[in-house]
Amino acid sequence: MNLESKWLEDFSALASTRSFSQAAERRFVTQPAFSRRIRSLEAALGLTLVNRSRTPIELTEAGQLFLVTARTVVDQLSEVLRHLHHLEGGQGEVVQVAAAHSLASGFFPRWVAQLRNDGLNIATRLVATNVGDAVHALREGGCDLMLAFYDPDAALQMDAEIFPSLHMGNTEMLPVCAVDADGKPLFDLEGDASVPLLAYSAGAFLGRSVNLLLRQRNLRYTTVYETAMADSLKSMALEGMGIAWVPRLSMRGELERGELAICGSSQWHVPLEIRLYRCALVRKANVRLLWRKLEGAVTVDPKVSQSPEK
Repeated sequence: MNLESKWLEDFSALASTRSFSQAAERRFVTQPAFSRRIRSLEAALGLTLVNRSRTPIELTEAGQLFLVTARTVVDQLSEVLRHLHHLEGGQGEVVQVAAAHSLASGFFPRWVAQLRNDGLNIATRLVATNVGDAVHALREGGCDLMLAFYDPDAALQMDAEIFPSLHMGNTEMLPVCAVDADGKPLFDLEGDASVPLLAYSAGAFLGRSVNLLLRQRNLRYTTVYETAMADSLKSMALEGMGIAWVPRLSMRGELERGELAICGSSQWHVPLEIRLYRCALVRKANVRLLWRKLEGAVTVDPKVSQSPEK
């Protein structure tokens, strides 16, 4: 098999732009020449990488998996050249982590600080995003690692052999609301009255677990606000607008200061498991080092674990 490195860069550009014309412009070649190079790559691999019948174009399943390898090879070549030309100043590779918004603010900083305290000084770059985009980035090599809450219904739909994961800790979603002048919750889930609900919008990852709980408990409620962001729900709860289910790790300070109160017993709590995912096809040295360390003894923020491990 004869592969040219420029073909891998071409393919990466095509995956980023989803357009032959834009990718050709980015690679400083004509579109016909660019198209021939992509076909040469497919011929060398014996695979169809691109679904050309869609606009914008889409990668085939084989194309999605090969993209991870293509980007890894291109990155490794660039890394070697930087070291040879002494352009990196000894800083080493940067590990890019995509994380769900609530984990980006509530878990990631403490976790990275603890890694450093344990002697693992890896440079990291954080991208806070929604779960769907994080999964897409991991699938196509747009990030090295992904932090997300585990989905027991396998909604992430990732092959465990290609995308292995590690347990990082447990937390839970708690129903919270603002307090009155006496420090008591403004609302109560244990009563019979309908309550104002600060809800996750349709399709929000955390919303699935909350909606299931609401159906199981037959809660009477009126939705007064919707968003996909847990932090936004927390802010509205602080304003006294209603009850919100928010991950505990996202509101440690507000609970400790008494600005928010838990307004339901344990039957209203939703357990969450935090996992770290990687792509087994990636060969980045710092990612492999970090993964080996975590496999030996997973570093977990002790303030995160609030419930028994599953």
